[in-house]
Amino acid sequence: MSDKTIRIIYGSDIINNTKALLSSYQIETKIPSHDAKIGLKPNLVVATTPDTGATTHTQIICGVIEYLQEKGFKNISIIEGAWVGDSTQRGFQINGYDQISKKYNVALIDTKKDEYNKHTAYGITMEISKSIENLDYLINLPVLKGHCQTYMTCAMKNLKGCLSDRSKRMFHSLGLVKPISVLNTIVKPNITLVDGICGDLDFEEGGTPTLMERLFLAEDPVLMDTYAASLLGFSLDAIGYIKLGESLKAGSTNLKESTILELNQPTTSALAKPTNYASRLSNFTAPSSACSCCYANLIHALKRMEDKGTLSSLKTKEKIAIGQGYKGKEMDLGVGLCCSKAKHGVIACPPQAKDIIKMLEEL
Repeated sequence: MSDKTIRIIYGSDIINNTKALLSSYQIETKIPSHDAKIGLKPNLVVATTPDTGATTHTQIICGVIEYLQEKGFKNISIIEGAWVGDSTQRGFQINGYDQISKKYNVALIDTKKDEYNKHTAYGITMEISKSIENLDYLINLPVLKGHCQTYMTCAMKNLKGCLSDRSKRMFHSLGLVKPISVLNTIVKPNITLVDGICGDLDFEEGGTPTLMERLFLAEDPVLMDTYAASLLGFSLDAIGYIKLGESLKAGSTNLKESTILELNQPTTSALAKPTNYASRLSNFTAPSSACSCCYANLIHALKRMEDKGTLSSLKTKEKIAIGQGYKGKEMDLGVGLCCSKAKHGVIACPPQAKDIIKMLEEL
């Protein structure tokens, strides 16, 4: 029977707070054996550091490893795959994962370089990392942050890093909501420990971190995302994959039947709410099955133009086409390789924000 408790701890002592959460949960009694293959799945969607609000704090990784090793668990690996437009290896390097691997003698696995098993559920076929499937115990370590397409990303969406790049692209072609929900019926973390230290509440790629200084732990990823959405002020109708995940029996959205267990008192003021600038700037775009990396770079470009004051003077009223749905089609304005037939565009995969800005400002 699933534990309906959401455990929360506040403060900036990330390593010890991580250990305190695991101790409260008594994780050592939940893992099947001391020989169990344990996997840690952080968020390294882009090759950037946690202070940007995009990626999992390495202190959480270290805290989990230290706690488990102190309890006699040695077969531990860190498993992740960056989004389509970035390098997991570069993310490992920038964040010191190589040193963590050597210090604690844990394996580093890049799912982009892994072999995959195909799974079909609810009419969707996806390729899932064999290393993920070979685990006995999976610890999901997402960041609570905003997302330019789904408004929020936390427990459920973090599992996209378990997929092949081909499947990640396919998820976007299908619109994210159903594929994310279905993925959570196939890959089922044993626990989710959320990094709520300083996530960017508007944007998954980071850049505007919001200090929150809290960590969360729960078994049910759907319940965790339901709670996270409530913290950020989103209704479940706004984040479709949560409710659909419940309907597919990936978890529960019933917070009334859960227990919120705070291990200490908050150290920061009430949680800030997203500004939703990504949603506002999306009015300039016409996405069709756009991948997160390409779309994020477009939103970044528009935000930089807004900050510079050049967005309001944009000479075209044409919306900017982006995404796989435009392959082979002609349009006036488009960005990305999929919009290669655009009259005006940046033809690259992914298109860089600086090139998009240059193109738009020269129209």
